[in-house]
Amino acid sequence: MQKVTSKDGTPIAYERSGDGPALILVGGALSDRTGVASLVPLLAGRLTVFAYDRRGRGDSGDTPPYAVEREVDDIEALIGEAGGSAALFGHSSGAVLALEAAHRLPSVARLALYEPPFLVDRSRSELPPDYGVKVSELLQAGRRGDAVEHFMTVAVGVPAGVISQMRQSPMWPSLERNAHTLLYDRAVMGDTMEGKPLPAGRWRGATMPALVMNGGASPKWFETAADQLAKTLPHAIRKILAGQNHGADPAMIAPVLLEFFGA
Repeated sequence: MQKVTSKDGTPIAYERSGDGPALILVGGALSDRTGVASLVPLLAGRLTVFAYDRRGRGDSGDTPPYAVEREVDDIEALIGEAGGSAALFGHSSGAVLALEAAHRLPSVARLALYEPPFLVDRSRSELPPDYGVKVSELLQAGRRGDAVEHFMTVAVGVPAGVISQMRQSPMWPSLERNAHTLLYDRAVMGDTMEGKPLPAGRWRGATMPALVMNGGASPKWFETAADQLAKTLPHAIRKILAGQNHGADPAMIAPVLLEFFGA
């Protein structure tokens, strides 16, 4: 594990593996760099892979106040460690953060996104207006597990009956540790989960080649969102991974990434 200092002085922890063109993996809500551990060895034979802890998670620092721009600065610092240019792969809300970074940073060479959770129509219920307020209240009350549960049931759509099983799983403590970053991902998503079409030109700076993916076994609204996003980017291609859901099998997604990144 190494650390790089972001623009505001926040230390960002990362692990560097492999050899070849640089690729930075951007995780989604509640995840840290351990969440991509099974993907790294499938890529590191042909790419230099950077798996990092987003600010506020794992071994990275967290300097208030939070701003999406600061998370983009973190990615820029990692690109500096990579030699000044890198590709990005983002999953879920991490895909939206990667997209924001690609829009703002000309040093992003290529961009791959898997199921950015945009809600662009009424095919599922949008987030309630008080979602962020409720999460904040639970966190302030020290109810980190309840904040995670609220996210899982309201934002993700996990059935309430499954949550009790999840609370007993080995992964639950790490979810609670990262619970405060749910507000960070809420800021990353902005107004893109309100059932409205994506505004044309919002990410006009993302002119690099882009790959927008979803899983064929995921809910239909992921496919609709990916279709619409691909149409807003000037050099995007679309791919559906047959049989995959929001947690795609690394063995299925790695060959697609290697092909796209020309590795």
